[in-house]
Amino acid sequence: MPAYPDKPQPGDRVAILSPAAGLPAIFPAPYELGLSRLEKEFGLVPVEYPTTRVLGASPAARAADVNAAFADPSIKAVLTSIGGEDQVKVLRHLDPDVLRANPKPFFGLSDNTNLCNYLWNLGVVSYYGGAIMTAFGRGGAMEAQTAEALRAALFTHDEYELRPAPAYSDVDRDWGDPATLASEPEPFPGGGWRWHGPSRAVTGPSWGGCLEIVDLNLRVGTHIRQPATYDGCVLFLETSEELPDAAYVYRVLMAMGERGLLQRFGAAIVGRPKAWSLDNRLTPERKAAYTAAQQEAVLKAFTEYNPDIPLVFQVDIGHTDPQLVIPYGGVVAVDAPAGRITVRY
Repeated sequence: MPAYPDKPQPGDRVAILSPAAGLPAIFPAPYELGLSRLEKEFGLVPVEYPTTRVLGASPAARAADVNAAFADPSIKAVLTSIGGEDQVKVLRHLDPDVLRANPKPFFGLSDNTNLCNYLWNLGVVSYYGGAIMTAFGRGGAMEAQTAEALRAALFTHDEYELRPAPAYSDVDRDWGDPATLASEPEPFPGGGWRWHGPSRAVTGPSWGGCLEIVDLNLRVGTHIRQPATYDGCVLFLETSEELPDAAYVYRVLMAMGERGLLQRFGAAIVGRPKAWSLDNRLTPERKAAYTAAQQEAVLKAFTEYNPDIPLVFQVDIGHTDPQLVIPYGGVVAVDAPAGRITVRY
């Protein structure tokens, strides 16, 4: 099982990197707001690296920043600005000996699934969540559950209970409009979690991330281990602003099943689907249909390949708001009889 790295303390220096995409270069406002909150509300000292604000930096240059941040003993954690789409090309340039010898809390989601999985393979727990531009740089104020989970994940190794969000948002707003940062996003009723499968409690190390990036890793193959490696793990998956359709979601899970991988997990957490984007502005009715279709696709795959495990849907991880934090490779307890999810940070 991956090991937990030491945690920072207020006043410590933390690296701010863009190993997926240098979007701070074109959207500085949410990025700088996030840095300000990290410093003023969390008491950490952000340290930027050469490619943090560079759009189109080479994979080798982005990897050099990751290697340097982990190698620097004065850096106590590594946080990412945002996701992207080609971080898989960065992995070949990383120095596994440096990362393994200098484990640090790494926070990222979406395309940063690549780095979380890379660290998992090195035996290091990382943290799925905590993007500077979305979690820290949220308009109006940080979302309360997000801030609470981030504070626990950044500074403690405590057990922490994830809770259903009373309200959520998945509607993107224009970062180029100053009004976006002056007000909070429109909330929608949370609706609670949805449980399926046997009423059983399962505890194990987590593995997963953004479904589209898990799919990419399955295709590349280099960073996916033999199926038995994942025995008893808690799978967690969520989808991005690309709004993949239900047929795609099923095909990815089907491929995992045909590889003998889907059968290995002891429980599964499925994130609330992001069902709206600036490029795909679904009506409330279409959002509900999209969410229902994705859930049915997931249920179909598990019914075929791993029908006897607890599944919980509509958990706010990844691309929706709140942005709760999952310890990637850390201990996750899915207690279906009690309707609870507990993690250890």
